[in-house]
Amino acid sequence: MKNAFVETANVARFQAALSALERRGASEACLMVVDGAPGLGKTTALHRWAAHNACIFVRAKKEWSPGWFLDEMLGQFRIAPAHSYKKKFEQALEAMLQRQSAMHLQRKTFAVVIDEADHVSRSANIIESIRDFSDTGDIVFVLVGMGKIRDNLTRFPQVASRIAQYVRFEPATAADVRAFFDRLCDVPVADDVAGFVHKIAGGLNREIMEAIAAIEAVGRRNKAKEGAPVTLAMLAGQPLMNDRRTGQPIFVPEGL
Repeated sequence: MKNAFVETANVARFQAALSALERRGASEACLMVVDGAPGLGKTTALHRWAAHNACIFVRAKKEWSPGWFLDEMLGQFRIAPAHSYKKKFEQALEAMLQRQSAMHLQRKTFAVVIDEADHVSRSANIIESIRDFSDTGDIVFVLVGMGKIRDNLTRFPQVASRIAQYVRFEPATAADVRAFFDRLCDVPVADDVAGFVHKIAGGLNREIMEAIAAIEAVGRRNKAKEGAPVTLAMLAGQPLMNDRRTGQPIFVPEGL
């Protein structure tokens, strides 16, 4: 399987929301929420975007305290944390402002991405710390979760009012699945295969990737090439992926 990134419809929605956030009217509206069910590619997309844009990416922990949160932030900047919360906050703010200034010169947006933010979306102390950073330095925070963040943040109206953009990751479209095969698969694949995978994968990126690996193996055995791609008939009786609900393999039926 090729090592490449697929620009899906979800990624396009995130990029559009980011552009809209950059054009925001109220400077304090610096928050973005990205949510959606597990397996839709949120972590992969946001981690890649953060790495390519010199942004900070941290994964929230269930037991995060404000101090632990700042320790992980400072660790991303390779800064040894001070002992007091006040000093840690000042260290993190200074580091973010310096990175933000450098990115501004490159006409790029600096942001802090917090993955699995559902863990902290009910924590008043951490949410208020995020608001303090955002308000003080106009720093963009992207909170990534699994559908609970938006509801949880209604408990904090001063924070909810600062959310400039909501992006919901949806199941992969048929066009997305075709793009996965075109970008990642080492063997050519017919449209009937892509359509079948779209149907059985439920739009979940992880399942699509699992299917591609299985299909590549069949394609190599059958010496698939341009003009003679892997077809659904070649895959009859083959397991393509596991059903995450039951753990059982999903086979291509005979006679399709």
